[in-house]
Amino acid sequence: MKMGAAFKCKLADFSLSTAMEKLGQLASAASTSGFVSHYHKQTEAWEVELKVLQDVAKELLNSVPASANYWILFEYEIPRRQRRPDVVLLTDDLIVVIEFKVGKDRFTGDDAWQVYSYALDLRDFHAESQGRTILPILLVPGAPDSDCTAPDPVPEDFFGGVVPTQKANALQLGKIILKQLTPSRLGKPPSIDPDRWEHSPYRPTPTIIEAAEMLFAGHGVANISHAFASNLSTTTQEIIRAVQRSQAEGLRTICFVTGTPGAGKTLAGLNAVHDPALRGDGRPAAIFLSGNGPLVHIIREALAQAESKRRKIPMKKARRVVSTFVAPVHDFLKHYGIKESAAIPAEHAVVFDEAQRAWDLTKVLSKLKVNQSEPSMLLDVMERLPAWCTLIALVGGGQEIHAGEGGLEEWGTALNSREIPWQVVVSPDVLHEGLAVAGQKLFTSPPASNLTVIECPALHLAVSVRSPRAKLLGEWVDGLLRNRPCVVEQRSEFPIVLTRDLNAARQWLRSHADARERAGMLASSGATRLRAHGIETSSGFRSGYPYANWFLASPSDALSSNRLEVAASEFECQGLELDWTCVCWGGDFLVEPASGSWQFRRPRGGSWQKVNLAAGRRNITNKYRVLLTRSRRGMVIWVPQGDANDPTRDPAPLDATAKYLNENGIPWLE
Repeated sequence: MKMGAAFKCKLADFSLSTAMEKLGQLASAASTSGFVSHYHKQTEAWEVELKVLQDVAKELLNSVPASANYWILFEYEIPRRQRRPDVVLLTDDLIVVIEFKVGKDRFTGDDAWQVYSYALDLRDFHAESQGRTILPILLVPGAPDSDCTAPDPVPEDFFGGVVPTQKANALQLGKIILKQLTPSRLGKPPSIDPDRWEHSPYRPTPTIIEAAEMLFAGHGVANISHAFASNLSTTTQEIIRAVQRSQAEGLRTICFVTGTPGAGKTLAGLNAVHDPALRGDGRPAAIFLSGNGPLVHIIREALAQAESKRRKIPMKKARRVVSTFVAPVHDFLKHYGIKESAAIPAEHAVVFDEAQRAWDLTKVLSKLKVNQSEPSMLLDVMERLPAWCTLIALVGGGQEIHAGEGGLEEWGTALNSREIPWQVVVSPDVLHEGLAVAGQKLFTSPPASNLTVIECPALHLAVSVRSPRAKLLGEWVDGLLRNRPCVVEQRSEFPIVLTRDLNAARQWLRSHADARERAGMLASSGATRLRAHGIETSSGFRSGYPYANWFLASPSDALSSNRLEVAASEFECQGLELDWTCVCWGGDFLVEPASGSWQFRRPRGGSWQKVNLAAGRRNITNKYRVLLTRSRRGMVIWVPQGDANDPTRDPAPLDATAKYLNENGIPWLE
């Protein structure tokens, strides 16, 4: 994607045109960008901005002669976000992002976040800004000097990051910028090329829905360019090599890919399946399966909407076209494992997303009347393929949320029972109870002699691509849920706040999400007493609600998540993501006031019942792990106040939970 400014010039040339000429160019650019109606209020704001910057330009030119070659850009558009920083100043090595708030007389946290967010977007996704120091400045022309940031220079060793937001008024702006133009920065090579910078590639991380749409349309998404996702393409290529090696050498191979929540496991699997290297006669040589029903439904619906619009065909036909892009694993096994128990699949390679959620023997027996686990059934099906096969198991740690989901160990048991030799290529976390698999282990007993086990570090995705601004969010969430003291990380870049007021939480989401971002409320399916606050989580309600609209409809649609009226549970949101989330804490998982440890409960009639079995406790913990790791940009956690007259909403454990979250580094929204 390319970006551009409405108006730009060298700082030395800024005074060569009149204010009216500059206003004309800005208004013309606004019109060609689709803003046909131009408001008088915006013109007045530009007039103030131009006057302030005229004075700042003189101040810089008098103090730093080299600043004559600096470039100033107005209304620089960030694509897909419908956001335009008011002014960008390109110096030798410093990028200054300035956001004006004309008509205000004080600074606010929301305004400071706005300009800081612009700077983070440039750092993370804008190629020509990577490795540069970015200085965000919030400018309120009439703010008192006492509220402005003290003009101190950024430390000389601070290169290649975003400086905390500076607060300036009309008189302080020049002083703040001059303080950053230290001798170590002046003339520092390589200088910023204004044309290259203005038209630099901008590659934001796609959501899983956006990625699926790109792949279905024939475009690759392997090149996720932000600096924190460097191993995503490496993992994708390793999966492709495993398939090619199996074919060339006649092997039966299973690969276990791990990663922290949001690290891109699904993205890597989808990308590998649809990579041109695995296409023979024009169709994929692999199939993507998922046990996550809502994920399959929502991706298919998103693809159908895009296909219907692109090809101008009815939705019914579009749904048929996309139906094989992502398939439910349970349907696949019903067909090949039961109805056509001798049939051979068309694809030699299968990607199984959320493989740790495969059903154990007890659940398969209950649901399908077959005396096998799903891992065992799938291995049986793959062994029918002549000559070779490859199974790629994408494993998310601590994501089992249903009774009967066997976890990683179920795969080890199934592999150890094989009579046919298998090559087992694994992420190290799978063998060594790593954090990415929440302390689970593939083999609880030594691998069978006909298994060749190979460790492959490239099959582990260590960094979140869902949220590059919270690279260690999964680790923090894991510590929080295990009762291990920890401190929330990267709070300035990935804001996490705590409140007891649901309306305040909603307002926080609305103030942070822009017009193109998706915000939504999340709640555990077991948090049934949130009904007292107007949030329904019962299975009867959720089964009848159109969650595809919740995820896909425009923010103005009454069914959109952005309306902040309906919460999605862990079942609807697992594997998917939103930009901003409100996690609504429920009575099923609270801190016990006396001991300070978690108490696990399930709703039973009009009361709560303690959960004592380890599997039940694991599933409740994992529900909250899913809810706390869905956000791409930030989240607010709402813990209700409770009601002393309602035993199902006892204030004491709710208060203890809020206190525990606050003590673990989450600041109060208020």
